[in-house]
Amino acid sequence: MTDALGEEGSRDRGPASCAFRSAALSARVLSAGAALHELLVHDSRGSSVDVLLGFDSANDYLDNSAYIGVVVGRVANRIGGSKFSLDGHEFRVFQNDGPHCLHGGPAGLSKAIWRSKPIPGGVTLTLNSPDGDQGFPGAVEVSVTYLLRGQELEISYWATTTQSTPLSLTSHVYFNLAGQGNIYDHEVSIAADNYLPIDDTSIPTGEIASVEGTPFDLRKPVRLGDRLANLPAGGFDHNFCLTQGQGRRPCARVYDRGSGRTLTVETTMPGVQLYTANALSGVLGKGGTSYSAHDGLCLETQHWPDAVNKPHFPSPILHPGETYNHTTWYTFTTQ
Repeated sequence: MTDALGEEGSRDRGPASCAFRSAALSARVLSAGAALHELLVHDSRGSSVDVLLGFDSANDYLDNSAYIGVVVGRVANRIGGSKFSLDGHEFRVFQNDGPHCLHGGPAGLSKAIWRSKPIPGGVTLTLNSPDGDQGFPGAVEVSVTYLLRGQELEISYWATTTQSTPLSLTSHVYFNLAGQGNIYDHEVSIAADNYLPIDDTSIPTGEIASVEGTPFDLRKPVRLGDRLANLPAGGFDHNFCLTQGQGRRPCARVYDRGSGRTLTVETTMPGVQLYTANALSGVLGKGGTSYSAHDGLCLETQHWPDAVNKPHFPSPILHPGETYNHTTWYTFTTQ
């Protein structure tokens, strides 16, 4: 079932809303930032709750500095020094994180109102990003499709460009499998043998480090409340390096014992950023809730941060004539 409040969006039009459901899940997506606004999931007793942080107003998704719920790009995460070289030219992109470019810049894709079109079981949103948008080269045509199948939410990304350009799109949703409160009782595992150490401005140092013997070893489930205190900056905000290859691959698993909900993530992307909402403080969210640090977690499937400046990282460059096509799957079960 799909119900839509308008189908068109742009940088100038007002936001639209589209609700859809499967036998097990119910979702609502907004054209504002292509945001996943609501995802209702049953617990082990059959009760349904929204497992996403968010806002009551669609316009708040465009204004929030925590990027709650939105699709970020052109390049998710950080570009060090807000510059890179490509095809013999240096490009300077807009700064919005000290000297760095974060999630595509201050007016990136997450700040736009997308065009939306309901499809059976979901919605497709599209946006045209012009040449020079936030300093990035090439005119880029982007689409994001949300689709529910049974217990699975699929988010797929597609794009083309008129000029070689870095591109890394991801959904910046904050999950809380309990529905509200902190995530200390969430158990998390990530299928990664390596992670990227970062400097004091959150830019990868260039080292690809083993997780063995470190607090970043999440190959077996770890209760977040037991691990966060051992980390700098109050929690995780790091890229984990997934197995390279084509097709759908394991990424992460999250389990909340209180509700019995389990989230399993699979993706075609080479990395996932685990962010435990370390800086989330005083954000007024759904129903007037004041969100605090560690009230949610993000699993941002992506190209590795600052890859455009580190040739030994998997390349994030999209060339003319190529198609950017990546998918992430979120499967919800109960125990």
